[in-house]
Amino acid sequence: MDETSDTRQRLSSRIDEKQQALRSYLSKERPRRTRLANISIVGSALAAALTAGPAFGGTGFTESVAAIFNLSDDSLVWRVLCLFAVIFSVAAALATNFATSRSLADRVSAAETCSAQLEGLQVALNFGHIEIDEAVKLYQQYSTQVAFVEGLPAG
Repeated sequence: MDETSDTRQRLSSRIDEKQQALRSYLSKERPRRTRLANISIVGSALAAALTAGPAFGGTGFTESVAAIFNLSDDSLVWRVLCLFAVIFSVAAALATNFATSRSLADRVSAAETCSAQLEGLQVALNFGHIEIDEAVKLYQQYSTQVAFVEGLPAG
């Protein structure tokens, strides 16, 4: 392949474009991954906590809660606790399924890895420590790992 500085510059520009698309992707998907993970963790914990009170405290627990909230019937406490436990459990299950159905964690990791690889390739290319043929092969190899990222130029 042509080893001119123009060829190196064009490849360098493509790497920059790809890294920009990866940064854009990661700026949207990292917070989504974190949000879904937090919903899953908090929802599961709250569902467990809401069922633990009656399970360990029995009727004494429900009578105490009924007295605190001035409820006339402790069966209402059971219904409310169960309702909220179901809501939090469903929220946790949905968040987990949304994250895993799109392989969100795997995709974010792949994008982060590709970004780091492209950074290394860019440095090697800029300082002339890599032949252009090898750089193109590596660019294509790294690009295929993140085919799911929209807006990337064709490899």
